[in-house]
Amino acid sequence: MSFADLGLSDELLRAVADSGYGEPTPIQRGVIPSVLMGKDLVGIAQTGTGKTAGFVLPMIDILHHGRSRARMPRSMILEPTRELAAQVAENFEKYGKYHKLSMALLIGGVQMGDQVKALEKGVDVLIATPGRLMDLFGRGKILLNGCELLVIDEADRMLDMGFIPDIEEICSKLPKSRQTLLFSATMPPPIQKLAAKFLNDPKRVEATRPATANVNIEQRLVQVRPDKKKDALRDILRSAEFKNAIVFSNRKTTVRELASSLKRSGFAVGQIQGDMEQSERIAEFDRFKNDEINVLVASDVAARGLDVKGVSHVINFDVPWQPDDYIHRIGRTGRAGMTGIAITLATPADAEQVAAIEKLTGFKIARSGEKTAPAAEDREDREPREARPPRESREPRESRRPRRERKPRSEATESRAGPRAAPPPAPKSKAERKPNPPRREPQAEDDQDDGGWNGPMPSFLSIKAD
Repeated sequence: MSFADLGLSDELLRAVADSGYGEPTPIQRGVIPSVLMGKDLVGIAQTGTGKTAGFVLPMIDILHHGRSRARMPRSMILEPTRELAAQVAENFEKYGKYHKLSMALLIGGVQMGDQVKALEKGVDVLIATPGRLMDLFGRGKILLNGCELLVIDEADRMLDMGFIPDIEEICSKLPKSRQTLLFSATMPPPIQKLAAKFLNDPKRVEATRPATANVNIEQRLVQVRPDKKKDALRDILRSAEFKNAIVFSNRKTTVRELASSLKRSGFAVGQIQGDMEQSERIAEFDRFKNDEINVLVASDVAARGLDVKGVSHVINFDVPWQPDDYIHRIGRTGRAGMTGIAITLATPADAEQVAAIEKLTGFKIARSGEKTAPAAEDREDREPREARPPRESREPRESRRPRRERKPRSEATESRAGPRAAPPPAPKSKAERKPNPPRREPQAEDDQDDGGWNGPMPSFLSIKAD
């Protein structure tokens, strides 16, 4: 099947041919005809499967007929991140170059002035992040009652980022007769509830089973000690099969430290993380796309917004906390039918997250590197150990001599303490006591006045003058 068989206009077919695409992907074959027929739709597909072109191409043909009005966009696409919104805008420019359609991009990190001016002129396509859209709506700069077509892209990522309440409020302010398209790589219960609430009898197009990885991606898991992760990363980046790579980390601080470390090691490296200004992030991304650098260290803020052809490696320096993020990270390689390699560096402490990823994808990732504690399944698969040879018989020990009979506690105590002392005699009664002898009074040797002295007489006073 070719793009011409999908019912697209000649102008669109020419733009698609100029972009180098010959045959539609499975998700495009399922989505484009239904969108052209005006049906609501739920599309389940991973990143890198051509999902964006699946809704951009029919939207261009639908919007070709009609006229825009000031501050009332005719269609709207909601994206979770600024990077992804900017790349959808690039797709509209690329495929709509033979159509006269106006477009506005509403994202944070840039001034509102130019965005408000574009809205006042009237736009056919509005591409926005929920936060900036609700901000401008609250200021009265945009009206939503003229929107005929709504696309909610990366719905599961919207859920992760806490945008679902904003999505529900936006949907409640749109005309009920609109056409709604919802795309997601996974379908958790909150997303199913959102689709049931705001979509009218949607058609379900499932390119692959939800939460499965692209079959064009070779997945590997390198078991490594925490203090050896940087060394393992450098070895991968110096391998012969390496061309370029996006390296993902869970924290912004790790992104900065890792980019500095690789730069000191001589690698051409850039970084994208949430603390950077939008202009800085775009500049770093453009350097990577233009092959000025071949290593881009990124946090999850960029996991779903990076669309670069020919990325040979995706490296998870940290195992993602959420299993769904693993699918979106490795989806940066193996895009547009090409092959890619996804390598995850895992420490023994990451065993629980790795098990959750394998449970979600239903795929056992090939291991290499240092051995860690084996899983229960691996223990069951092991061959039984050889039985140990029986121990040599030993000569019996000599029988112990019987213990002496112990003496009773009282006897043993007496024998240790020796003969017991005689008890003290009982005190005598007052009648039996001898009377004390009478106190002898000191006698003066003469009748001479002693001056009141009542003590013993000193010897020198006893000498009398002749």
